[in-house]
Amino acid sequence: MGMVAGLAALAAYVAATAVRIERQSAVDEAQPSEVIMVLGAAEYNGRPSPVLRARLDHALELYRGKLAPRILTTGGAGGDRLYTEGGVGRSYLIGHGVPAEAIIVENQGGSTMSSTALAGEILSRMGLHSVIVVSDGYHIYRVKKILQSRGFAVYGSPRKETGRAAFRDPWNCFKQAIGYVLWRAGVAV
Repeated sequence: MGMVAGLAALAAYVAATAVRIERQSAVDEAQPSEVIMVLGAAEYNGRPSPVLRARLDHALELYRGKLAPRILTTGGAGGDRLYTEGGVGRSYLIGHGVPAEAIIVENQGGSTMSSTALAGEILSRMGLHSVIVVSDGYHIYRVKKILQSRGFAVYGSPRKETGRAAFRDPWNCFKQAIGYVLWRAGVAV
């Protein structure tokens, strides 16, 4: 009976976390900060995928609105031998008028957790304390919590959705809830 109650409690916690993630996913908290952090997504032979391009375009909008003087791109190679998501993001931003010296790159992370941890380390070493996180809405809650646990002031700003697939959002929120619960338990995913 104790195991069933424990599993029921865990399921309830994951479900409640998924609801918090879903609520956070629609909130744009962008405000003046020291850096805009763009979570990586797929790149294709040096070009950003549509998802990564949408994230970068949103970061450009915030940067041009003078909400932060720097942009941090994240993401490793993901199987590509020549390009990283962070490097592709940097090139895209430079191609859209952002000075190279205003861009910070994290290009080693292979997952949300590792990219966020590495980005947090970079921000700490630079003495930065406030960050706007740009990603898909369902990503933001977990990234915020990870960075907040390291002492950063974190504001979420989800990329603009185009043709939102209703069936995917609950699934993505559920997956992020599991990732968050595992992170809280000390498992890096």
